[in-house]
Amino acid sequence: MDVPSNTIDLAMAFEGFYSKPYLCPAGYWTIGWGHLCSKDHPPITKEQGQRYLAKDLHTAFSGTLRICPILLMMPEVWLGAICDFVFNLGVGRLQSSTLRRRINAEEWDDVPYELSRWVYGGGKKLRGLVLRREAESAFFN
Repeated sequence: MDVPSNTIDLAMAFEGFYSKPYLCPAGYWTIGWGHLCSKDHPPITKEQGQRYLAKDLHTAFSGTLRICPILLMMPEVWLGAICDFVFNLGVGRLQSSTLRRRINAEEWDDVPYELSRWVYGGGKKLRGLVLRREAESAFFN
């Protein structure tokens, strides 16, 4: 199975492409479409950024399925939304979350609320994260 297309769409829309390293609102050096890097990473092309993105999304996809295997039997867009969450925040955040417990218990009506709780970066509520969680949640409605 491949990374769901809505994961790719969400990641590209919310990350935006940056050819040079920048400090994201959560305080991490990033390049391309949300790829973590060092502050002295050399500039990249969109093609290089696409390779980084494909690798990072595959990692997020694998982690999502390892933590929430039930998503394999649900609509692919649900898997895609949670995979974007993992791409954005990391598999560790999903693993230790109430969101994971709700998913694995198949409490689907609670998933949008649990997603909406993950809107802080660097200790601040970020509009971009609010919009991203709303976009992910929309797949569950």
